[in-house]
Amino acid sequence: MQPLRIAILGQGRSGWRIHAQNLMTDRERFEIAAVVDPLPERRAYAVDALGCQAYASHEPLLDRRDLDLIVNCTPSHRHVEISELFLRAGFNVLCEKPLARSVADVDRLIDAARTSGKVLAIFQQSRYAPYFQKVREIIDSGRLGRIVQISIAFNGFARRWDWQCVQRFSGGNLLNTGPHPLDQALQLFGGDDMPQVLCKMDRANTAGDAEDYVKLLLTGDDHPVIDLEVSSCCAYPGSTYLVQGTRGGLKGSTEAIDWKYFIPEEHQMRPLMLEPLTDDSGQPAYCTEQLIWHQEHWQADEQSRIVVNAFGNMTLDFYHMLYRTLTEAAPLEVTPEQVRRQIAVIEECHRQNPLSQWA
Repeated sequence: MQPLRIAILGQGRSGWRIHAQNLMTDRERFEIAAVVDPLPERRAYAVDALGCQAYASHEPLLDRRDLDLIVNCTPSHRHVEISELFLRAGFNVLCEKPLARSVADVDRLIDAARTSGKVLAIFQQSRYAPYFQKVREIIDSGRLGRIVQISIAFNGFARRWDWQCVQRFSGGNLLNTGPHPLDQALQLFGGDDMPQVLCKMDRANTAGDAEDYVKLLLTGDDHPVIDLEVSSCCAYPGSTYLVQGTRGGLKGSTEAIDWKYFIPEEHQMRPLMLEPLTDDSGQPAYCTEQLIWHQEHWQADEQSRIVVNAFGNMTLDFYHMLYRTLTEAAPLEVTPEQVRRQIAVIEECHRQNPLSQWA
């Protein structure tokens, strides 16, 4: 098995903690050949920890032909520019989220990948989260019946003062945290058509000029309603997922999921009655019945409940998928076209909420 030779652009929280540290655990498939970071202390640390080459700028890598994959972990507002540069130079590129701010920019990147014949992948590792995969499995089983609404909440209470809360750096909750739950939401919404979008944003506790509260509704014919929140002013966060179906429902967090459902064969639907209802004694009665509920529970294993391990497992699952794409020509499981729909939703949300820029 020949390892992929990888260059990581950026050695900040994402480039180092999410990508480099996890890739180091699978040296059979992945070799970090080079890193790029403008800060000399980060370059020195990477050289010492990884035994790789380090550069202050990405330009020298454009002349290297020994690299199998460029991982773009630069600040969000540089994702499009740098990813396109490497794609058109003939490199496979994995770009961190958010891929872009506009559909037009996504189309530029898709065109660059098609023209060069190289792979454009987007790092949506939450597609491989154990809790999300369990939610999909339960919904796909049909036990909950037709799904009417799915509520997703990535909420908490936090005040932020870094570049991720500034609009000109492509900051804000929707572009920063939002790509994770929105990717999940669109998978559960189904199809590939554009949903109808209704969005409200607010600035609650941020030091910057980007939003830190997002309320988003996605609707469409023959699709469930998706109710998505990404809030930094929620002092009492509840379930990550709430699913409402015609035969039951589900509630759950990243660590545990409960769901219950009834079996139609055990409860024949009574015929519609338009006359007033009465009980056995002839008194007025409320329309109700006692259903036999079947209840089930899922618990994440102990390793998955540790945040650092959960991120590591999702990261490696994503990279193993990408390894198969680059070495065996297996299809991407997270495609640029899927992410294009995500960016179309994000672009519409921003159109509906034109926040003033002042940072």
